Amino acid sequence: MHTVESTPLKLIAPPPVLYLGSLLLGFVIHAISPVRIFPASFLHVVLGGVLLALGAAFARWSFLTMRKHGTTADPKEPSTELATSGPFRFSRNPIYVAMTALYIGVAFIANAAWPLALIGPLLLLMHWGVIRREERYLSDRFGDAYVEYKSTVRRWL
Repeated sequence: MHTVESTPLKLIAPPPVLYLGSLLLGFVIHAISPVRIFPASFLHVVLGGVLLALGAAFARWSFLTMRKHGTTADPKEPSTELATSGPFRFSRNPIYVAMTALYIGVAFIANAAWPLALIGPLLLLMHWGVIRREERYLSDRFGDAYVEYKSTVRRWL
């Protein structure tokens, strides 16, 4: 018999693979048919750099908070504790917020519009193929504590 703790979480694909795959597809399309986001200037590099720095800092804070709670970000491993402090006070998915900022930052630095055009489909795929499944798992795993957390903390920001 499988318990919630021992049942592996079935995601469409690991989130980093989805983000990287979408970004790479955007750059392949950009190589074939380049479309710029910004006119020639240094602004896109500055904005992209800021997003990369913020995304990296938010990701680090998220991973450190999960470690402090003794739980893992690896969806193949069971969640041992519901992290609700640190960046998890602002977003139920701070690592995905961080990955989105990193993704947009890279697209800005490269001044490539195609990766940005793919972010909508990517986020829909994340919503239906990852986040909804994770939320179902966490609701089964942590019950009322997760339902209450969900009612007070937004999914993204």
